[in-house]
Amino acid sequence: MRAIWGVLLCFAAGSAALAEAWTPLNGDDVRAALTDRKLQYANAWQEFRASGRTLYNAGADSWGYWRVEGDLYCSQWPPSDLWACYALERSGDKLRFVGRGDDITEAVYAD
Repeated sequence: MRAIWGVLLCFAAGSAALAEAWTPLNGDDVRAALTDRKLQYANAWQEFRASGRTLYNAGADSWGYWRVEGDLYCSQWPPSDLWACYALERSGDKLRFVGRGDDITEAVYAD
């Protein structure tokens, strides 16, 4: 009986992993996925303007800049002049930003 439960648990875990298959996006895909779109995060939303401006709101507006460098999404938030870059992956209508040290933020389209 334990062997059957083990097989069922492995099958269920494998099915869940397949449901969340993440595809890395290249630079053109990143641009297409974000330009003139709005994303909803767990406790905030963000708009990505074609001009390179981005508006993030987690209770108050915060304006920054965004661009694509190679295959990475990059953002800058004044007054800092530093750019932070992230790989972007997609699974269905979900996006996730993957930073250094596997810092992951997930979002869905809100528009």
